[in-house]
Amino acid sequence: MGMLINGELADSWLDKEISEGEFKRMESTFRHWVTADGSAGPSGDAGFKAEAGRYHLYVSDACPWAHRTVIFRALKKLESVISISYVEAEMLADGWTFTEEGKYQDDLFGFNYVYQLYQKADSHFTGQITVPILWDKKQNTIVNNESSEIIRMLNSAFNDLTDDKTDYYPEALRAAIDKVNLPIYNNINNGVYRCGFSTTQKAYERAFERLFSELDNVEAILSQQRYLVADRLTEADWRLFTTLVRFDAVYVGHFKCNLKRIADYPNLSNYLRELYQVPGIAQTLDIDYCKRHYYVSHTTINPTQIIPKGPALDFNAPHDRDRVY
Repeated sequence: MGMLINGELADSWLDKEISEGEFKRMESTFRHWVTADGSAGPSGDAGFKAEAGRYHLYVSDACPWAHRTVIFRALKKLESVISISYVEAEMLADGWTFTEEGKYQDDLFGFNYVYQLYQKADSHFTGQITVPILWDKKQNTIVNNESSEIIRMLNSAFNDLTDDKTDYYPEALRAAIDKVNLPIYNNINNGVYRCGFSTTQKAYERAFERLFSELDNVEAILSQQRYLVADRLTEADWRLFTTLVRFDAVYVGHFKCNLKRIADYPNLSNYLRELYQVPGIAQTLDIDYCKRHYYVSHTTINPTQIIPKGPALDFNAPHDRDRVY
């Protein structure tokens, strides 16, 4: 991931997010909004109008937070509206990196590292070097690096530029979506990292218990209804999906989240396959790349950098979610 302090690359980014053995994720820093007409968004600032070709996404195929934005770009058919660059799988001393050519190059500036984008946006930047990044080509700066906000911009701000008007955060369901998002983020999305990056047994066990308690809660919800909120796919489902789809391949072993696999939950596993089989979603995922990133990059957890061969996964197997309404 990497970290800049007053514009200079710092060592040991993980140390900054550990407190009493517990992983505590830092807040994202760039929180501006793109709106349909460039008017003020939730952040209160203006000047970022939705325009075709103006914005660029920087993402990692491995990162579940970045994966959210790739999914929404695909769902909303914004591929021709918002360009994209991918980073390499390995994230070592200099953080997220690019190659000189090919899929993993920086298409805008030819930079070698993601931290250079942060330096370009703010030469005195202090904070974590994360993806996703929503970049404004016109003002040459970072608009936003908080995935939960970027997907809401992609959901609605660009509707005049796409034929897909599907609303994954409809006004009538927003309170319910926000309510279910909160414990899933705290205990599952971020919970797997709290398990994996814990440096004390007590912190690990606390995160572990919260993770599997929440997975049990979601399993119960999905036994009664097809999706997390009512009877339709919403933002909440896609936010959960990016963690579930990595769980058995990465988090069970690498992050010691091994009480159960998602495959051991009847409703969660069928739900995961249904979401994976939504048109366009399978193409947003590369499990081998994900495994390579986690097992090679996190040398404090896996110093040998050996990547496991398994598990065998078949997200295209039939699901039974049409039985739940």
